[in-house]
Amino acid sequence: MTSLRNRTVMITGASSGIGEACARAFAVEGARLLLAARRVERLQSLADSLADGLDTEAHVIELDVRDASAVDAALAALPAEWAAVDVLVNNAGLGLGLGKLHEGVIEHWDRMIDTNVKGLLHVTRAFVPGMVERGRGHVINIGSIAGHELYPGGNVYCATKFAVDAITKGLRMDLVDTPIRVSTVDPGLVETEFSVVRFEGDVERAKRVYEGIEVLTGNDVADAVVYCASRPPHVQINEIIITPTNQASALVTSRRSG
Repeated sequence: MTSLRNRTVMITGASSGIGEACARAFAVEGARLLLAARRVERLQSLADSLADGLDTEAHVIELDVRDASAVDAALAALPAEWAAVDVLVNNAGLGLGLGKLHEGVIEHWDRMIDTNVKGLLHVTRAFVPGMVERGRGHVINIGSIAGHELYPGGNVYCATKFAVDAITKGLRMDLVDTPIRVSTVDPGLVETEFSVVRFEGDVERAKRVYEGIEVLTGNDVADAVVYCASRPPHVQINEIIITPTNQASALVTSRRSG
């Protein structure tokens, strides 16, 4: 096991859900945290809570990963002691809508593609060259079971997660002659704000997605992310697919009645 103490970990979408859980999990390991998201107030609250009782440092970045120039500017503005990122967790992402493709909302498509695919590319392009130059680093992309199999209504969201899978594999090939590791952690049903966002604030509809199943939490996914990051340098975890015990695939689950 490799110690993560004093390693600099950059997490996108860190203001809630899996990103916040990853921040807490890495903080427990003594990592230094670069926390990036659009909701800077939430980030600051998270950073303050981590500093209270944990031996860690956190630096907050207000960032919309869809904006390539903003990503480059954020990297350029980092203090020297924060610029050498050891672990990049590309977590920022979302789903919107669950309808038929021919009835889809173009604005939803644009936002998913711009965040889940282009945003991941923007951040990767900005931070990986420094890893290559320093001869150390690890990219961990948060994918989804939706990047391995389709489900009804998933169309464009699934396409973005298939793209994340392809980008991850391509990046691993491109970096095979370097010490840089590339991993993906792909969860099934995990209860975060994901479904609330997908259904545009319809909390009751979002709750029904998880009814009758002991679903994953953000902490479960964060455990897998830290596991990837803490392997010895010669060990690369290519992919972890993590689901609740009562989920066999995107389409097969067992739900309690009543």
